[in-house]
Amino acid sequence: MNLKAYLKSRQKKIDRALDCYLPKENTRPSTIHKAMRYSLFAGGKRLRPILCLAAAEACGGKIDNALPLACALECIHTYSLVHDDLPSMDNDDFRRGRPTCHKVFGDGIAVLAGDALLTSAFEIVSRAKFSPRYNLSILLREIAVAAGSRKLIAGQVADLEAEGRNIDMSGLRYIHENKTAAILTTSVRLGAMSADATAKQLDAITKFGRALGLAFQIIDDILDVTQTTEKLGKSAGKDAA
Repeated sequence: MNLKAYLKSRQKKIDRALDCYLPKENTRPSTIHKAMRYSLFAGGKRLRPILCLAAAEACGGKIDNALPLACALECIHTYSLVHDDLPSMDNDDFRRGRPTCHKVFGDGIAVLAGDALLTSAFEIVSRAKFSPRYNLSILLREIAVAAGSRKLIAGQVADLEAEGRNIDMSGLRYIHENKTAAILTTSVRLGAMSADATAKQLDAITKFGRALGLAFQIIDDILDVTQTTEKLGKSAGKDAA
């Protein structure tokens, strides 16, 4: 299987699982479930969950064991985008080629949809099969730390505080390591854990995840200033502001 076919295959598997895990649009209250699904099924690349599945395979595991973890990661990623797009944050009107959640459903519902996606992630994780080395509490802590005030939220806070200011390389690296690389690193770590990875394997894949996360953000920043809004599917030039 070539890379393009692999990515398409895994993306379909993840989308099917997400559709099963999330309440249907007509589930009461329907507005919040429509908003959650609007954001989650907006055509994302599914990079983080695919990395989770790939890491599981690389460590000799089964992708079905990693699938709940992969879906939980996509819920967390999408929640962060919904909140990041809000007027009080980045104030973006477009995401993945269409109006952002708050533009369609209003600020209040967008906040609640993000909250619901985040909490749904932990419900989904509870369905994961545990490996001998890594039980549920270890998996939950891994996700909670990555999405919490010392990682993802820390990066977002630093990004907000850097608006309109010149920051040095150390400050920029702090933002990228936490806002972007933390969840990418956790994606490969969770995949490895689902495969009962050894300490040596987990260390190697953690280093890979961190390097990939920084590289991903560098490319994203370059595209932000070199591509159009239509090409990016989101507002161009915002990261340079």
